[in-house]
Amino acid sequence: MSALKDNVIPGNHGQIFGTNAMKEADLMEIKASVLELDGIKDVLLNAEIFPREFTVHTSKMVLISAIEDKVKSVGFHAIPKDIFEL
Repeated sequence: MSALKDNVIPGNHGQIFGTNAMKEADLMEIKASVLELDGIKDVLLNAEIFPREFTVHTSKMVLISAIEDKVKSVGFHAIPKDIFEL
């Protein structure tokens, strides 16, 4: 357990998540759902790659599990990617 692995930390880098959503409408539904969480500043969608990705920027620490749960509530999965590229 660590603050970096369990939370999205405020800043310019954000946290990238992979998702099994394919359609633009599904990605927009994920974005709307995640934006309902307190502390979420912005959600950027990347529909140009496979699997689809979205990046979450926050104004305060937000639990990754809370974001995963919001995405699950609309019928999809969110898999956090590594914070730093190897």
